[in-house]
Amino acid sequence: MHILPWFSTLVTFAFTVMVYRRYRQRGGAHLWLWSIGLFFYGLGTLSEVILGVTFSAFVLKLWYLMGAMLTAAWLGMGTVHLLIRKGNVAVILTWALAAVSLLAAFLVFSAPVHSAAYDVARPASEQYRDILTRSGLTVFLTILLNIYGTLTLVGGAIYSAFLFWRKKVLANRLYGNILIAAGALSPAMGGTFLKAGMVDFLYLSELIGAVLMFAGFILATQSADN
Repeated sequence: MHILPWFSTLVTFAFTVMVYRRYRQRGGAHLWLWSIGLFFYGLGTLSEVILGVTFSAFVLKLWYLMGAMLTAAWLGMGTVHLLIRKGNVAVILTWALAAVSLLAAFLVFSAPVHSAAYDVARPASEQYRDILTRSGLTVFLTILLNIYGTLTLVGGAIYSAFLFWRKKVLANRLYGNILIAAGALSPAMGGTFLKAGMVDFLYLSELIGAVLMFAGFILATQSADN
């Protein structure tokens, strides 16, 4: 399973570059925020690559912060900006997420680590609970950020797909959003498998999620302006 994060990292950073280039060409806060979320996704999978070779307390913390806390929330924030374009709601939520993210980073990077217990032959997802000391606030923020990210990203993609289905227009965006929703759900399912002790499925779910969201984005952006 250690080979999967390599592919996830390549796919995710390629996806990040594509979205960022689209942002440079067309503008749009949603594209900028998706770029940030995808970059966080790539940092998380890159951390898995490194942790499969050697142990680093900094990389383990980076893996937890990016993969377990920030990625879904920042991707979801991009969707909020896409769907809510009137008023200051999206902007206020973004500043609130930035503040929570800074608090999360402080909590994670100041947490004690027991490095002697790490085994590079085993997935980081199987070991981090015994190595990285998480406070109650850290666990709470992890849950909060993931709920927010999943609701906004998956919910936003499903809502967009429903609108295109109801209007019977732009079938590519309908199916693209369905793929994005499925891709966003995949890592969440991986987290469920992780809690059930099926740790290897996390790496697989990350790769599946990246591929599905990438394919969905390409399909949804094949025509006309957002």
